[in-house]
Amino acid sequence: MLYQILYGLHSYINAFNVFRYLTFRIGISMLTSFLIVVLLGPYVIKRLRSLKIGEVIREDGPEAHKRKAGTPTMGGILILGSILITTFLWAKISNIYIITASLLTLGFGLIGLADDIWKLKSAGKAHKGMPGKLKFLLEILVGLCVLVLMVYLNGYDFRLWVPFFKNVHPEIGLWAYLGFAMLVVLGSSNAVNLSDGLDGLAIAPVVVVALTYTIFAYISGRTDYTQYLALPYVAGSSEICIFTSAIVGAGLGFLWFNSYPAEVFMGDVGSLSLGSGIAAAAIITKQEFALLIVGGLFVVEALSVILQVGYFKWTHGKRIFLMAPIHHHFEKKGWAEPKIIVRFWIVQIILALLALSTLKLR
Repeated sequence: MLYQILYGLHSYINAFNVFRYLTFRIGISMLTSFLIVVLLGPYVIKRLRSLKIGEVIREDGPEAHKRKAGTPTMGGILILGSILITTFLWAKISNIYIITASLLTLGFGLIGLADDIWKLKSAGKAHKGMPGKLKFLLEILVGLCVLVLMVYLNGYDFRLWVPFFKNVHPEIGLWAYLGFAMLVVLGSSNAVNLSDGLDGLAIAPVVVVALTYTIFAYISGRTDYTQYLALPYVAGSSEICIFTSAIVGAGLGFLWFNSYPAEVFMGDVGSLSLGSGIAAAAIITKQEFALLIVGGLFVVEALSVILQVGYFKWTHGKRIFLMAPIHHHFEKKGWAEPKIIVRFWIVQIILALLALSTLKLR
């Protein structure tokens, strides 16, 4: 029923021939996804609260977080739904990049949803959440299936393009590229997941990253811009602008409710789907390495956990940070939560500007 309604709306929109105007569709997709989240947000939050789908706070977490226990979670369902509906309405749904980006986002969103449900059912027990090995295996299966589908249906350029270097783009072949792309997907999705620890901390940087990749996608699909900037031209990739702009709009809408003090949390269903969606945009636009720059905040958050766990095991109990991920380290040092959030946002904006500078500085 929902599919028929959406397909009817898609056909109706297409009848007005607005699909010729990419910039118009970018703006309207942002607005559409934003309105979906903002208008449905109060109902979804109320529904989550009535179902007692509340946040489970880790026992070893910061003391101030205990007051957040019971705050509705799994609000990422609203983000994911908004992105997919908006993309279906305003994008060319036959475009292989739109298909694969949507499938990857949906697949990782479902894994996150299963993990969230698992956490709720095991609240108060020693084991919480989906077993790590099972979760990792599912992520690999979903990621590989979608990436192979993209390569098989559309063919692909297996060269890597390195920021700041005009003539550095080595050809690595099919299997090496699939492994590299899988690493991008796993790294991005789980890094966003680790960063989602304070009110609005993850969603605002996701918006900035998605906006940056909207610009990358617009450029990568135009021969005039790519020739001038010495960037890879990817035919049809500019359509992914609709997908990334839907992430921007949905993210802004969710921030309306997730800003400090948060009324709802996105849960793994939101963080994993958003992280994988960003990774899809990076792979499609051939700007995978740029994700290390524009997504540097997420990289640091993930590295802080890796270093903390590794050092703890190596030294049999010693720690580098007071607590990981690193945003909790600053909480332990006495920084107020809003101060940490805003300062991280500022860093994210600076990283986005640096990533955009790579378009010309090469």
